[in-house]
Amino acid sequence: MDFPLIIGMAILATVVGGYIVTSLLLFKFPNIIHKKKKLKFRPVHISHRGGAGENCENTMMAFKHALSHGTQMLEIDCHLTKDGEVVVSHDHHLLNKCGADINISDIDLKDLPEYKPVLSVDFRPGFTVECGKDRKIPTLRQLFTAFPQTPVNIDVKLYNEQLFHKVHDLIKEFHREDITIWGGRLSETTKALNKLDPGIPVFFSFRRCFTLLLLFYSGLLPFVPLYESTLEIIMPSIILNRKNKTTELSLKFRILLRMADILIMRPALFSHLNKRGIQTYLWVLNEEEEWSRAFKIGATGVMTDFPSKLAEFIRDHPELGVDVRGSVENDESQCLTSKQPEVDQQIKI
Repeated sequence: MDFPLIIGMAILATVVGGYIVTSLLLFKFPNIIHKKKKLKFRPVHISHRGGAGENCENTMMAFKHALSHGTQMLEIDCHLTKDGEVVVSHDHHLLNKCGADINISDIDLKDLPEYKPVLSVDFRPGFTVECGKDRKIPTLRQLFTAFPQTPVNIDVKLYNEQLFHKVHDLIKEFHREDITIWGGRLSETTKALNKLDPGIPVFFSFRRCFTLLLLFYSGLLPFVPLYESTLEIIMPSIILNRKNKTTELSLKFRILLRMADILIMRPALFSHLNKRGIQTYLWVLNEEEEWSRAFKIGATGVMTDFPSKLAEFIRDHPELGVDVRGSVENDESQCLTSKQPEVDQQIKI
């Protein structure tokens, strides 16, 4: 073999070997080069839309109910009305939830319709919830006023700079910069929010989730700084395993979902992020087997539509080390502290 070729191959092997060793070392000990993020919240119990399976979603009644059952964070969605008020609603178009063929941005706050008496639960096909007396769409100001110390996860649904600034003004007014996390599924939204105020934590957008996976599987993740503070992703298996399915999934789609589940639900990835101070929330989990799996693979917290059932599950598994005590009368806005162990220590349930 040609001597220069041997030298070249040796150099290449040294470089590749050095890269692999360095990548593995920094993957296990990321704080060698990355400063660990220190958030003032670490929720295990997160109520999706305030607990859409037990009360009318995104209403004050739902929020109070969730907090009375020990939720540690409220997950909400925001839109802007025609007269410039930030309201808490998942849908921008109100036909499905309110029966009104109109967008929130085309109507004033005082004219917003109420939710229907009965709503379907998006992540429990075939399941409906009776809304009760409180069917009003609340404002973000109302939520912040009622629960000033409760960590809130805000999904800004549309790219709207006026909406960004309005939400930001409210966060600043209520001094909630350290107990609020915000972002959008569009990367442009999350980037704009982070630029507006880098001091408020943001979550990964959909595109950044794909980037994160590419970095993880290429071995580049340990070298790359991340500005996000939480990874909030769906557990793909819930689509495959959910009960009362209303439609049959094609074989191709089922295969894609299974592959996505294998690629995304990686304990090693969650452990690495945890060591960097980046929390992982899985959504939307409504079954005991889903909660069990989430904690086993190292998720920091889970988002659920059934806050009382999740609280009962956590109480029945004290090995999780989570304090879910809390009462409306005592201070429904209190931030409960998770005592969950490091995610690289597998939780046995």
